[in-house]
Amino acid sequence: MTSASPAADTNDAGTPGITYASAGVDVEAGDRAVELMKDAVKATHNSSVIGGVGGFAGLFDVSRLLTYQRPLLATSTDGVGTKVAIAQAMDIHDTIGFDLVGMVVDDIVVVGAEPLYMTDYIACGKVVPERIADIVRGIAAACSVAGTALVGGETAEHPGLLGEHEYDVAGAATGVVEADSLLGPDRVRSGDVVIGMASSGLHSNGYSLVRRVINHAGWALDREVSEFERTLGEELLEPTRVYAADCLDLARTFPVNGPKGVHGFSHVTGGGLAANLARVLPQGLLATVDRSTWQLPAIFKLVSELGNVPLADLERTLNVGVGMVAIVSPEAADAAVAHLNARGLPSWVMGTVGENSDSIDKSGPDYVQGAKGVDGGAVRMVNAYAG
Repeated sequence: MTSASPAADTNDAGTPGITYASAGVDVEAGDRAVELMKDAVKATHNSSVIGGVGGFAGLFDVSRLLTYQRPLLATSTDGVGTKVAIAQAMDIHDTIGFDLVGMVVDDIVVVGAEPLYMTDYIACGKVVPERIADIVRGIAAACSVAGTALVGGETAEHPGLLGEHEYDVAGAATGVVEADSLLGPDRVRSGDVVIGMASSGLHSNGYSLVRRVINHAGWALDREVSEFERTLGEELLEPTRVYAADCLDLARTFPVNGPKGVHGFSHVTGGGLAANLARVLPQGLLATVDRSTWQLPAIFKLVSELGNVPLADLERTLNVGVGMVAIVSPEAADAAVAHLNARGLPSWVMGTVGENSDSIDKSGPDYVQGAKGVDGGAVRMVNAYAG
């Protein structure tokens, strides 16, 4: 279906009528956007994807699940948050897809599930085909990194609700894990080792705080910052690192049921490092995380200094340089770190898991127990950051 121009349509009285186009929705622009993006979407497809781009529903052949003893489906949905405001201000739209995919598929990986397929949703004030295609190309590129098929999506034009250059993105994914390979709090034991995996930057959380700090300081996005060796805007738009393939490879190399096993993952998103790690610990156990095992990256130092942000607030809002955490048996720790580093993912031992005894100081912001409705274990942050 196409939309005619407002002047082309008249009502029975011969006066110009109201059309979808005159209401601000350009169906033809949406069709052009699909043409521009469809090759990138097809590049994520494998033999399990049925049909092509443009169907009412994405189809995925799950015959492989017949080989599972007890397949468990995992699902996740998320968005990018106010980081999209930075992309819109800089008119750079081909990286925000990595933020979306990372926020969605890496939540699925936490339980050991392989993300099979994903769908996306883009709401905008006006469909600019090239801009929409850039967003979807970024989503497709990130799906390829994660090994996930992008099987469908929707672009909705909302004139009057969103400004002409405004948009928001969301996505959902489904994965699968064999029941006896499921990762989670019940796998974690006292004596386990906590491994940190470096973030690529701010990722996609806490941008309301970051933007407030930057605006308060009066810094422009095109300001060159020597610590970054690029502009402030380019640093803020650094794409989220997608950990799915690395985590799945680690879990397969060090199976949970083996003598040297991965027992859990924690995706460091909203709430910060300690709160998200506490969610994957069982009651009665405490993870002690040593800040001195890594340096606080420059962007986090800048936010802290420009806004005089208290350390406790910084740590419960941003990832402070750690985007994903693995909890492994002590026998696997050194080999797991070496394995991740060999894949090009900077990783290190950052702490240990032990009993949460009454003798431990539980006062102050360095101690966190329970987060996002999960009454699980606890995390204590100790020492100062290196450097």
